Amino acid sequence: MEGRISLRVFLASAAIAAMTMFTGSAQNPDAPAGYNTPVTHDASQIQGNGMILAANETLADDMDTFMEEDDISEGLGPVYNARGCVDCHANPVVGGTSIVTELRVGHRDLHGNFVNPTITINDGATQIPGRSLINDRAVCAEAQETVPSSEYIRALRATTSILGDGFVEAIDDTTLLAIAINQAKATGGRIAGQAILVPVMEAPGQTRVGRFGWKDQQASLLSFAGDAYVNEQGITNRLFSANSTTACGSTEGVEDKTDPATGLQDIDKFASFMRSTRVPPRDSVLAGTPDAQQGAQLFHAIGCDTCHVSSITTAPAGTKINGGAFVVPDALGSKVIHPYSDFLLHNVGTGDGIVQNGPQNTANKLRTPPLWGLRTKSRLMHDLLSGTRNEAILRHGGEATFVINNYRFLTGQQKNALVAFLNSL
Repeated sequence: MEGRISLRVFLASAAIAAMTMFTGSAQNPDAPAGYNTPVTHDASQIQGNGMILAANETLADDMDTFMEEDDISEGLGPVYNARGCVDCHANPVVGGTSIVTELRVGHRDLHGNFVNPTITINDGATQIPGRSLINDRAVCAEAQETVPSSEYIRALRATTSILGDGFVEAIDDTTLLAIAINQAKATGGRIAGQAILVPVMEAPGQTRVGRFGWKDQQASLLSFAGDAYVNEQGITNRLFSANSTTACGSTEGVEDKTDPATGLQDIDKFASFMRSTRVPPRDSVLAGTPDAQQGAQLFHAIGCDTCHVSSITTAPAGTKINGGAFVVPDALGSKVIHPYSDFLLHNVGTGDGIVQNGPQNTANKLRTPPLWGLRTKSRLMHDLLSGTRNEAILRHGGEATFVINNYRFLTGQQKNALVAFLNSL
């Protein structure tokens, strides 16, 4: 009985501490909710976006580009994972997630450092050096990549949703750094998110706190778009102009077609589309139930929101970000978002051993995934290998061990309530 009372005292005090950490200013309006893009690409069915960034006709054009299927004549391949962005970002609407995974591999050197492998194709005649990504598709059989037996580190990575990412991009570096500092203070160092500085490709020589990708390997949506274009589709662009290889009639050279009406290239339109999407909405009916409301309190009380931060305020409109290459517009500035993420790297016991754009100590760390839109996901965690919310929670360890131990102490009814809350996101 004494132990149970102590746990209740802990949970109550933890709830007070958690609810006061990292919340946005009350006078700042919440970021608008509601999926901005329908499953169809029919422009007449696009809902008004509240002037998030672009007029509907511009958004429709950006989305059409996001949904384009490229072929060899347009620079596809020779190794690739998808022919278009929408192939991996389509559930439940364009820009969402999917059950698609990519494969990354590598090995460690004698000092224990992760090493990007050299992959051979064409029966060993052609080498693709220094890249952990193994593409699942190729424009011809000779170009198909396979995993060398020497690369014993193997990792699956799930597609991440890009809905609402314009708000994520608009978070100031100082906000993320403050979250990391406050986490360590509040938990006595048991939880300490890591922020890494990564290059902003559109602003040579400039760096910013990474926030996109499972390893926080990109800091801006334009960099993110250019990186995905070359790695997932094999299409080089002005930000990532180095071809991994050529084979089977694939083209060599930078994708440089420019829309004469806008002066924009494909990666600019990808970034514009991502910046124009709204954040995923909650299931308001489920969120209003007693179970979900109790679950929200428990989510705070046991410490889940130490990493899955419930509220963050974006930088004020007019703030120059991305090395000065982008200015936060009114529609994205000073908005309170509810991503349930800190966008920092953590070791929660599920790390995959891969290093991207960060130091070697990030090998077993992953970005805290935002929980907004969680209700649309059937498979969970970075590798999609967890089938239920309970399984995903119990996979957490490392920095999250004491939080998960708190979860284990909950009654069955309380666990169900917490899951009801998660299903409302």
